[in-house]
This record gives sequence, structure tokens and C-alpha cells, in this order.
Amino acid sequence: MTCNRRTFLGAMGGAMIGSVLAPTGALAFQQESKPFSWTPHTLDPKACAPVAYDGYWYNGYGCCYGVFYGIVGMLGEKYGAPYSQFPFTMMEMGKSGISDWGTICGALLGAASAYALFWGRKERDPMVTELYRWYETTAFPLFDPGGAAQGVKGAVPPHAGGSVLCHVSVSSWAHATGNDANSKMRQERCSRITADVCVKAVEIMNAKIGGTFAPVLAATKATEYCGSCHDKGKESPIVKGRMDCTPCHGGSVHVQDKSKNHP
Repeated sequence: MTCNRRTFLGAMGGAMIGSVLAPTGALAFQQESKPFSWTPHTLDPKACAPVAYDGYWYNGYGCCYGVFYGIVGMLGEKYGAPYSQFPFTMMEMGKSGISDWGTICGALLGAASAYALFWGRKERDPMVTELYRWYETTAFPLFDPGGAAQGVKGAVPPHAGGSVLCHVSVSSWAHATGNDANSKMRQERCSRITADVCVKAVEIMNAKIGGTFAPVLAATKATEYCGSCHDKGKESPIVKGRMDCTPCHGGSVHVQDKSKNHP
């Protein structure tokens, strides 16, 4: 990351979007402009990857910030306002699955948040689903910063975590590779995954802008199987969500619910 970009990151981190003060008794919120009014632009995924990687390490802000800056920050650097006026440091909250809670991977949260600046739910949801399914099934990391590595130089063992949850993704990688989940190696893994997610997110965004986006990863065999009984309108409609079921509900005896007659 260059000195110019670091200066830009710090300055934009403190920028605030103007707010509307409502009269007493009036509704507290009023949308000043039409929803999703920002215009998306195509980006070079290869140029965004090292920016997202550096963003992970910048002030320890982490994966959510890295991906979001790798998309929206790059638009700001290239096109200026309004993209450059976003208070980027708010995205630091997504670090380690949102404030270290290990929920949704912050890299995915950063990408979905970027999409939400440009597209409404009906258009955005297939993009998010495509990105999240890809994340579930990909052995990470793919990106290699080479000599610019900031945590651990050299190869980082890849592993497909099977889940969009930070807790599952990190823990399964640590178990499979024999690495400490709190180690520099794990940090390097997540920083490289930040770049990977940014690249894929930008590729999806570019396809959407160009009119060529065609989602192909809508469901897994597990979600289709479980959904045949547990989705809306089925025999036991208790499931909410689209995540792959198997990391938490199949395989290991430590996570199976033995009180139920589930496969």
C-alpha cells in the first residue's frame, strides 16, 4: 500500500455522510435520494486484490474493511465522490466475524455491503448467493502477495471450510492444517482470503454491470435434501437460511443431534 493510499484511507475513514434533521413529531428518517442511487463501475480484479490484502492489515482493521475498501475505496480513488466520501472505518466492525464473534466471514460482509450501495435486494441476492456458494466450496487461500506478505511469507496451506461462518471456516482450516487459529499463519490466511473474496466479488460485479451475470451456484445437494422436508411449505418448515447444512448437522459426532433421527 502506498503512502498516498494510506493517507487517503486515514482521511476518508473520518469522513461523514450528511444527515437530515427531522422536525419534532415528524418521521425520524427520510431518504434524501432514491434508494441504491450510486452508479457502479467496473474494476480490475487483479488491481483490487493487493488493495484488499493491504486493507486487512491496515491498522488491524481486518477482512470486512479490506474487501469493502478494495471495491468502494478503489472506486473512490478512481472516480472521487460520492464513493470517496464513505466513512470506511465503520467496516472495521466486521473483523473476525463481526467484532470477534465468528459469525459471517467479514470478507463476505464487506462484499455484500458494497453490492448494497448499488443494487436492491432482488438484483443483489443472486450476486450474494453466487459469492457465498463459491466461498463455501473453494479451497483458500488462492492469492499470493509474494514478497509483500505482511504476516507470513511463502505458501499458506489451503482448505475448503464448507461454511460462510468465520468460526467454522477458521476452525476447520486450523484443524485440517494443524495451525493455531490465533497464529500469524491464520492471519496471513485470512488476509489472503480477503484478496480472494474481493477478486471474486469484483468479477461478479463486473458481470452484473456488463449484463452477463448468470448465477450457477444456487444450491448444494445438502440444502436441497434438507430443504425437501424443512423449507417453507414443507412437512417441517423450521429452516431459515441458505447455508450448507453439513458443517454443523452432519459428519462429526461432536455436532450431530443424536436426539433426532437425521441422516
